Amino acid sequence: MPKISIIIPALNEEKTLPDLLESIKDQEFTDYEIIISDAGSTDKTIEIAQDYGCRIVKGGMPAAGRNHGAAIAAGEWLLFLDADVFLSGKFLKFLIEEAEEKKVDVASCAVIPLSDKVIDAILHDMANAYIQLTRYFYPHAPGFCILIKKALHDRVGGFDESLKLAEDHEYIKRVKKHGVYKILKRPKIYVSVRRLETDGRFNVAAKYVACEVYRALLGEIRTDIFKYKFGHHYAQLPKGKKIREKILEFINKL
Repeated sequence: MPKISIIIPALNEEKTLPDLLESIKDQEFTDYEIIISDAGSTDKTIEIAQDYGCRIVKGGMPAAGRNHGAAIAAGEWLLFLDADVFLSGKFLKFLIEEAEEKKVDVASCAVIPLSDKVIDAILHDMANAYIQLTRYFYPHAPGFCILIKKALHDRVGGFDESLKLAEDHEYIKRVKKHGVYKILKRPKIYVSVRRLETDGRFNVAAKYVACEVYRALLGEIRTDIFKYKFGHHYAQLPKGKKIREKILEFINKL
């Protein structure tokens, strides 16, 4: 039985998935399995996943994809990632060691944008600060980086697939009632800014502020008022170099 089951919802991620899978392959910690929850990709996503030895399950929207992956997972821990994140070489080692040292049941960590633009650093710093400030009374965690004990995930019934947005935050709010939640300090996850590039930085920021106001005043989001789309973001591929080489260059500068 692997220590960690890594679950990745995906839809047409042939441009980003190889870089994530390579970063997992390069990990110092190796006691894991990878499950791709595919939502009907028409590109080479499944072929790439098979080449890396991933288990593949039918997915859907992110909440359903995570639940379907968790249903077949064999690990003691579940790690939910998105296809466009990137892990440094000791990420899994730091993640599991600190989680077990602090005796947590569910955890996340700080997010670093894969961008050299000041505005992207500011936006992500603000998001990190908000998650830290609200962690005790109104907990949040990004769906692209949630570590949880499988037994606890099963106990709460997984993600609420009826929600249209912020299903990750609702999940953490519900899970925290049954276990210890912490934001870990040593691991940090690198995330693509392709959503910001595609939808516009102001639009994305305004959308998520509005989402938080809506949740605080009206409850969880069960309508398409915010028009969330899955799988429509293009990959920000640097010209002349493989994206993984560019990512490593960026990380080494930090």
